Amino acid sequence: MSVPLARRAAAELAGTATLVAVVVGSGIMAARLSPSDTGLELLENSLATAAGLAVVIVVAGPVSGAHLNPVVSLADWALGRRSASGLPGRELAAYLPAQVAGAIAGAMLANVMFGLPAVATSARDRSGGGLWLGEAVATAGLVLVVFGLARSGRSRLAPAVVGAYIGAAYWWTSSTSFANPAVTVGRAFTDSFAGIAPGSVPAFVAAQLAGGLVGAVAVVVFYPAGRGAETSSPAEGDRLAVVPADRMAEDGVSGG
Repeated sequence: MSVPLARRAAAELAGTATLVAVVVGSGIMAARLSPSDTGLELLENSLATAAGLAVVIVVAGPVSGAHLNPVVSLADWALGRRSASGLPGRELAAYLPAQVAGAIAGAMLANVMFGLPAVATSARDRSGGGLWLGEAVATAGLVLVVFGLARSGRSRLAPAVVGAYIGAAYWWTSSTSFANPAVTVGRAFTDSFAGIAPGSVPAFVAAQLAGGLVGAVAVVVFYPAGRGAETSSPAEGDRLAVVPADRMAEDGVSGG
């Protein structure tokens, strides 16, 4: 059972908005509850983000696949081209702007909820070779996790595993693991703990795209299409989203 593209794009917009609202809102709350304690603020922010991401994946997955990330959508499109089973170009063109618009809306929502201006330019500079490398590594790992689960028939683990990966990557990557171009753009619209200065955004996005390419190559090496332990066909392995939307019928979710 297929879901209309407009509904899937709306789910990507709403899901990405919710994710960014969680990231930004928990960052603002952490800064207010634990002022001058950056380590505790990061802990609070990372725990909320990991839990919130898992919930968003569960909710949006049966509708759109819960990409919530242009790099994931691009990788889905690229990895599935050979077998014509990935995200089609028309759907990719709908997903990407929906994700970016959702991210900006989510940042604005969090700002307003906490009594801040709806739009504020972040002054938090995040630049430097170490941070860019951290973003590339974080994004490569995310792509490998997402597509490795899908190609080995373990997509039902995605909410917990992807949430755990991002929560952990807050701590083991130098950049605190944005790993998402849409989220990066959205976080430029808040002058809060989770913000990023607009001037830092282009290099972060470039690093994420580079990391996504590395991650996609790793997927091809470690999980050749159709050869996963539980994957019955290349199409099943490549018709990827974080949670494959085309499994709605077997999961008992109506797509009508």
